[in-house]
Amino acid sequence: MINTQSTLNFTPIILGSDINAYGFARSFYDITKKPVQAYAEAALAPTRYSKIINVSLHAGFTEDPTFIETMREIAKQYADHDEPVILLAMGDGYAELISKHKAELSQTFICPYVEYDLLRKLNNKESFYKICEEYNLPHPETEIITKKMYQDKDLTVPFDYPVALKPANSVEWLDIHFEGRKKAFIIQDEAEFNDIVGKIYDNGYTSDLILQEFIGGDDSHMRVLNAYVDQNHHVKMMCLGHPLLEDPTPQAIGNYVAILPEYNQKLYDVIQRFLEEINFTGFANFDMKFDDQTQEFKLFEINLRQGRSSFYVTLNGYNLAQYVIDDYVTGELDARATVYGNRNKAQYKLWLGVPKKVFKKYALENEYKEVALELLRQDRYGTTVFFKEDMNFKRWLLMDYMFYRYNGRFKRYFEENKGQNL
Repeated sequence: MINTQSTLNFTPIILGSDINAYGFARSFYDITKKPVQAYAEAALAPTRYSKIINVSLHAGFTEDPTFIETMREIAKQYADHDEPVILLAMGDGYAELISKHKAELSQTFICPYVEYDLLRKLNNKESFYKICEEYNLPHPETEIITKKMYQDKDLTVPFDYPVALKPANSVEWLDIHFEGRKKAFIIQDEAEFNDIVGKIYDNGYTSDLILQEFIGGDDSHMRVLNAYVDQNHHVKMMCLGHPLLEDPTPQAIGNYVAILPEYNQKLYDVIQRFLEEINFTGFANFDMKFDDQTQEFKLFEINLRQGRSSFYVTLNGYNLAQYVIDDYVTGELDARATVYGNRNKAQYKLWLGVPKKVFKKYALENEYKEVALELLRQDRYGTTVFFKEDMNFKRWLLMDYMFYRYNGRFKRYFEENKGQNL
């Protein structure tokens, strides 16, 4: 059982200002009752007007050389710090930058991340699917599209339409912008395929694209799994979530907005074996989808950090921050058995990232929704951003508006983009 109080002092530093950053700040605050320092490039709504997270902004912080130059200045502030200083990334870009400069940053900070070579292999979807094949992890049938293939007009689609198309390099994709840009695309025919690939490469993207068979099924076919692996490469916690609804906004497709806890030991065993065999370290977040045809879960990707909706883990009793503390600060984690989350349905809590009425209206009618509705009736639910201990009028107004906007988003985009989970 995880302790609720740390026996040693420590200082956490968060990189980012999004909903993930606020969720992790809440996880730390539950333990310490102290605010967390964060650094980011821009101020985002989830961390505004908060007393539990202080965000320091630095233009250009998401890229080198500004990132490492800024981190060197921050490191000077903690050079003689008595307490361990834990550095945690809230996004893919920050995780990659920490890993890239891990040798230097580790002189001052605790950096619970894999080495850079492994990170690049796992972060890149093309090489990740090759690793999946090596370790016998089910994944969608995949082909690679290169920029040269586009330039040589040598584009072919070996799968039946519709097909899925996504960037292999998720970090580079953050800097690519054009009308109709999405996190991933569901393509219905050859004309649309050629049009989308053209827009992608003509607007500056240089890396490969991932072309995949499209696995049908609504949002309730998705699963998300967050894991923590200690510094000795032992999996210490896994918590499976069953998304019941996703954000339909084109720029946010794939972002979960309702998660029901779920237990699946067979799936836990598969993921644990994989993470320990590759000598993983730190947080990992897997997205997968159940394939009705093969009756198995197929992996879409791994994020080398906790997921943006990962507060569902802390909400259900597995405080994410406590695992880092007990691994690197108290040293208590090594002796503990692996926690396989959500064995006890009596303790389940539904996580919501949208208003209750949006969930009730748009989530697919099925047995899982009925479970979620019963949890709502019993007041067994929570959100990341509505936190009673951190709710002044300005923050409540902003968070309420942030949630309110989902009404319009779902009204506009839901029918167009439902079932386009990748």
